[in-house]
Amino acid sequence: MTLLLTIFAGATILQLLYWLGIFSKLAFYKTRNIDNKKEELPVSVIICARNEATNLRNNLHHFLNQTYRSYEIIVVNDNSSDKTIDVVLEFQGKSPNLRLVNIKGVPTLPGKKAALTKGIEAAIYNLILLTDADCVPSSPNWIRSMQSNAINKIEIVLGFSPYIPRPGFLNLFIRYEAVFTAIQYLSFALLGIPYMGVGRNLLYKRTLFFRKEAFSKHAHIASGDDDLFINEAAIRTNTKINLSPEAFVFSLPKSSWRGYYHQKTRHLSTSTSYKLMHQLMLGGYSLSHFLHYLLAIPLILAPEMNSTVLLLILVRVGVVFLLCGLILKKLKAIDLLWWIPILDAIYVLYYIIFAPTFLIGKKNRWK
Repeated sequence: MTLLLTIFAGATILQLLYWLGIFSKLAFYKTRNIDNKKEELPVSVIICARNEATNLRNNLHHFLNQTYRSYEIIVVNDNSSDKTIDVVLEFQGKSPNLRLVNIKGVPTLPGKKAALTKGIEAAIYNLILLTDADCVPSSPNWIRSMQSNAINKIEIVLGFSPYIPRPGFLNLFIRYEAVFTAIQYLSFALLGIPYMGVGRNLLYKRTLFFRKEAFSKHAHIASGDDDLFINEAAIRTNTKINLSPEAFVFSLPKSSWRGYYHQKTRHLSTSTSYKLMHQLMLGGYSLSHFLHYLLAIPLILAPEMNSTVLLLILVRVGVVFLLCGLILKKLKAIDLLWWIPILDAIYVLYYIIFAPTFLIGKKNRWK
């Protein structure tokens, strides 16, 4: 039992170091307001779409009604078999800044990398802002806010993309998992170690894309058009985050556990291709989190040790709860706060369920 207590204490202390030393940077980060006097740099918004007629009909007008003078929207139709083209052409009749790029035949790259590459090649402007057809910007100032960070040497802006609240525990867990993922990649970016971004709300420069030879280093992997590219291209001096609520982009989460499982296995399969340092950072948190809860169960049942174990559990829960409160307020997800102790413990099952993902091959389809 002494050995188990030592491992448990070490895992708990490591957890506290992550939260107090890294994630606290996000908790105390101050969001700056948009400087409306700054020059508006032209932006190319790119949306890759395969059979997205319904989503485009419902959401495209939100992107076309931005309070911004110089931007274009490029919808890349990737071999759709529905009315995607018809919907885009319908909007195009009223919006001259909307462009359609049409792809037919077998793609040259797996996943949506071929479509995204075509869209970036067709873009007129240097600032590339990515999102998806099922997304909705939180405000008409989305483009303005995201581009306002791309100044001087900044070539990458990491945005936040929450999921729309819906009834049910699945929605609750998906929203929590998205927030927790954001806590990690945004905090590490603030630490000066950016390692990923989310393609639903991500800005980078076209020149950076071609300087890094696009997706050539991970062209064999279907996913990773967002996180693997950022993992390769992002460094301390060229990356910023944007936590302005006006720059959030919302999307609908999966409505079934099966759909969520398939989505996550596709996304998580790319993490084994991260830089070794990033894998160690993320693995250190996951392992210590897992061991903290796994060992707490037998140790708390041991009368001679349960007081020490209970104290360490309460200290960690208190730190996580307080810092999450500050972070969730910034991310406009404060309704999740009272669920944090439960979801934090349940997250251990997430590690168990998705562990095989890191050992299996990569999928070759994005839709």
